Amino acid sequence: MQSAGGSLELRTLRQRLGISKANASEVAATLVARGLVDRRRSPRDRRAVTLWLTPAGERTVMALFPDHAGRVRDAFVPLEADEKRELARLCRKLDRAST
Repeated sequence: MQSAGGSLELRTLRQRLGISKANASEVAATLVARGLVDRRRSPRDRRAVTLWLTPAGERTVMALFPDHAGRVRDAFVPLEADEKRELARLCRKLDRAST
């Protein structure tokens, strides 16, 4: 999520983890309850749910995976915020096309 502009559709998370819709919803609810992500309706598809990493979630990722998170963060430094959002949008489009 962090490298994708801080958000990920719940269905994408479910597919990447290979878990059921119910399990994905439970994982999302747990992350929301812990303050690590926010859950929002997708602006392009109101049926879809998007998870957004919170500042607490970002700190947790950095604490758990400091080397990897640092490399990912550094790789995206040259991009402006709107470019990161566009890259995330394009990655989601490619992901949807591959399934």
